[in-house]
Amino acid sequence: MSNTAIDLIILERANSWLTGNFDEDTKRTVKNMMETNPAELTDSFYKDLEFGTGGLRGIMGAGTNRMNKYTVGMATQGLANYLKMMFPNVDPVKMAVSHDSRNNSKYFAQIVAEVLSANGFRVYLFDDLRPTPELSFAIRHLGCQSGVMLTASHNPKEYNGYKAYWDDGAQMIAPHDENVIREVQKITSVDHVRWQGKHTNIISIGAEIDQAYLEKIAALSLSPDCIHRQENIKIVYTPLHGCGRKLVPEILGQYGFKNIYIVEEQAIADGNFPTVHSPNPEEHDALNMGINLAEKVHADLVMATDPDSDRVGIAIRNHKNKMVLLNGNQTAALIFHYILTRWDELGKLTGKEFIVSTIVTSKILSEIARSFSVTYFECLTGFKFIADVIRKHEKDMHYIVGGEESYGYLIGDFVRDKDAVSACAIIAEMAAWTADHGKSLFDLLLEVYQTYGFYKESLLSITKKGKTGADEIQQMMVNLRKQPPVFINHSRVAMIRDYELSVETDCTGHSSKTIDLPKSNVLQFLLEDGSIISARPSGTEPKIKFYFGVKETLGATDAFELTEKVLDERIADIIGSMKLK
Repeated sequence: MSNTAIDLIILERANSWLTGNFDEDTKRTVKNMMETNPAELTDSFYKDLEFGTGGLRGIMGAGTNRMNKYTVGMATQGLANYLKMMFPNVDPVKMAVSHDSRNNSKYFAQIVAEVLSANGFRVYLFDDLRPTPELSFAIRHLGCQSGVMLTASHNPKEYNGYKAYWDDGAQMIAPHDENVIREVQKITSVDHVRWQGKHTNIISIGAEIDQAYLEKIAALSLSPDCIHRQENIKIVYTPLHGCGRKLVPEILGQYGFKNIYIVEEQAIADGNFPTVHSPNPEEHDALNMGINLAEKVHADLVMATDPDSDRVGIAIRNHKNKMVLLNGNQTAALIFHYILTRWDELGKLTGKEFIVSTIVTSKILSEIARSFSVTYFECLTGFKFIADVIRKHEKDMHYIVGGEESYGYLIGDFVRDKDAVSACAIIAEMAAWTADHGKSLFDLLLEVYQTYGFYKESLLSITKKGKTGADEIQQMMVNLRKQPPVFINHSRVAMIRDYELSVETDCTGHSSKTIDLPKSNVLQFLLEDGSIISARPSGTEPKIKFYFGVKETLGATDAFELTEKVLDERIADIIGSMKLK
């Protein structure tokens, strides 16, 4: 299609917003873009904001490719239409709706509630911001058929999003996700949306759900005696201006911790996230204020949750008394090892337990599971797939814990999405348990590496903005499939896993077999030296992610720094070999 044709389509789309049933502020914004900012107009209207398998996520503003009242309302009408078809004998269909601290999240949540109530649904709307995992919990607790969380997780302040859930409290997967997408695509006009809400159908919820949710988390505790003896350990917590500001300190108090220091500047709910460049606990800068407070009060643990409190990043003290940040794989390894150790010590392991992780998460988790004779399941990236594994096996086996490299963990099954509130409680308990044994969390990490192998992972995210960026990302994947590398960093590629084609190819024996997982646009290269490289375009952000995993033996704890340097250099050499920087 020519550029002229594309421009004409964009102008046609924009003009429809000047003449349709849109509010005057929206019309003025669109007209101003047409007159003064053609690049912004193009990005705002060149496509519809896609209701993908996880819902909506995009930059806020006017236009078909933006998060706004109209795109949110149209998505909600499509979702409502599908739910009516799927639950014809349920009257009324029940929905739970919540939101985080982002700009417009509360407004969008109200829009969702209005549209659903106009469709005859009973809507349980949280009275204030709440964590995503609590929304997941509320769906099953209240017997809802679905739920919606308004959040863009850790994205920059310009973004917002819309996560859709099924009746088990998990984000939708096939066939429901694809069927909802089709129903949303049928809503081609704002005139198809039932906007006039029925307030009698909207029920405000809050404290009673908090109590029920926190009671479930309290029951997860495995070492209450250790906490009692170590109740005065110092813990720094920051909610990064998000939902964790109330429930995380509350559950830490319920667990028995006495010295909880809150980063007060970041305890203010603010969608502009004024104290951080990005409210992402994966980024070192996001924990700087927490680390500074830890130095001031001499704390050994810092925890930071993202705006919707489903992910947590931590910092601990190393052997040189320096605060160091752990990545998501390291924290997962500690959590999994601690929980399975305690289950074993308490005699809770019966041989019918399982844990779950994803294809791009550290393989150390499978080694931990094997050492305790616990079944290990691996699934595609995303907690909706972890939840699906739980759903498939919960009748015959007992789920213990799941996690993924992107700082998400789920202990227990009363929530069906990653849960930073419960994770913070267990991480703090783990700190008390190690202290009670005369050790630190860093000591425990070294023990884990000595026992299971020193696994080191790294993530490289390459952002490509706008339409041209999306095209570039897709072309990168096309090139990797057409001309896959034979060697990476002087090591032969032994195996290629193409999850989109569901094929695993043995490059040495020239044989292949089927991958028994849903299709996903992911490529993995397994090298003869044991390194693993994964390429995966993000489903929610304009970026492509490359995951790197390497491994060495850690013979003695004093060899940690030298071994880590070897692993870091190997990852850097892999990146250079693939010309990714």
